[in-house]
Amino acid sequence: MPNHYHLVIETPDGNLSRGMRQVNGVYTQRFNRRYKRVGHLFQGRYKAILIEKDSHLLEVACYIVLNPVRAKLAESPEEWKWSSFRATAGLTKPHPALTTDWVLSQFGQKRALAGKRYTKFVHEGASLGPVWKSIKGQILLGTDAFTEQFTAYLKGYEDVMEIPRSQRYLNRPSLDTLLEQITLVDKRLRDGKIVEAVERYGYSQQEIATHLKMHYSTVSKLIEAYRAKKTPNCKT
Repeated sequence: MPNHYHLVIETPDGNLSRGMRQVNGVYTQRFNRRYKRVGHLFQGRYKAILIEKDSHLLEVACYIVLNPVRAKLAESPEEWKWSSFRATAGLTKPHPALTTDWVLSQFGQKRALAGKRYTKFVHEGASLGPVWKSIKGQILLGTDAFTEQFTAYLKGYEDVMEIPRSQRYLNRPSLDTLLEQITLVDKRLRDGKIVEAVERYGYSQQEIATHLKMHYSTVSKLIEAYRAKKTPNCKT
C-alpha cells in the first residue's frame, strides 16, 4: 500500500518487537541510501493484533491481499505484485521469507489444486466487510474463548505501564455500558462514574469527555480533585 503495509507473522518466540525494529530499521537504511535521504521513514510504532489461527487467520490473509483492490490500486489481486497473493496462488516463485504451506493446506493436499481453490476463495471474499470490526480490546481477533484466555492472563497487570493500556484492560466494559445511567444533571452519579471509568478501567480523560460531550478540562479537574483527596500531602 502507498502509506502502510500489513504483515501476517507467526513467531514461536516473544520477540516480535525486536523483529519489527530490525525489519523497519534495515528497510529505512536501504531506502535512505537509495534515494539519498536521511531521518525516519515510518511514523509511529507498529500496531500488532494477535490472531487465533484456527478461526480467523485465513480470513485475515484473504483480507490483506484484497486491500489493493479495495483501495482501487489494482483491478484484481493478481495485478498487485507487492503482496503474497501471486506466490500463494502459484503464479510466481515465493520469496524466501514467505511461507505458503499452511494457507494452501486449507484448500487441499495437491498444491496446484489448492492454489486454484485459494484463488477462488480470495475473489469470493472481495465483497466481505472489514475483519477488524471483530477485534476485541484493540489487540485480539478470535473466538470468545480465545479472548478470555488472554484476559485471564493479563488480570492483575493493570498497573504495569510497559503493557499497552488497550491490552491491560481487555475485558473492561464499554463506555456505553459503564456510563449508560449518567445524566449531566445528576452530578454526584456522573462524577462517580467518571472516576470509575478512569481509575478502575483505564479510559483516558479525553475518551470520557468526548463520550459525554463535556469539555476536557471539566473531566481533568474532576480527576485531579479525586486524586488529591485520595493521596493528601503529608506534613512533617
